[in-house]
Amino acid sequence: MSIRFPQEAHLRDERKLMIRPFTEADVDALWEFVERLPRDIRRFSWEDFGHRETVVEWARDLDYDKAVPLLAVDGTKVVGEARLVYRDGGPLRLVGYVQWMLDPEYRGAGLGTLLVNNFVTMARDSGLKHLTCMLIKDHEEDAIKTLRRLGFDQHELPQYGVDPDGNQKDMVKMILEL
Repeated sequence: MSIRFPQEAHLRDERKLMIRPFTEADVDALWEFVERLPRDIRRFSWEDFGHRETVVEWARDLDYDKAVPLLAVDGTKVVGEARLVYRDGGPLRLVGYVQWMLDPEYRGAGLGTLLVNNFVTMARDSGLKHLTCMLIKDHEEDAIKTLRRLGFDQHELPQYGVDPDGNQKDMVKMILEL
């Protein structure tokens, strides 16, 4: 990794956190984080967080050349999880994508910006040409605003996604040229 971890992060509200990669030893802490998240956040996640086994599989399949999972930790409590995912070959091999989930108590304080900025640096250092992120338009407005502030272009895709109840949703693909 081109950035040294762990790193101390200072949020806009003066809270201090530690940003570091997820390891096999973090399964319990990450699962506790997922369980603390409001149901509405979990149910719109890209992952099936209905079972602890999802986090166990992440730990079992860790490969930092394929995905860099970062945790934001306040003391011993995980308050954010984010991933930079690399594609293995194919026409999109120079495009990485990012995903993240934040504890609602830590939103709006700059944590998402800190995590994405780490990924931008890592992506550039590893030779990627673009970063992307797919978001649900009416559910993730704050994330869309954050990415726009960081220079991502917004591409709206009407009725592109489906929510957990089967309702079609407008999606937004965010793209950053590196």
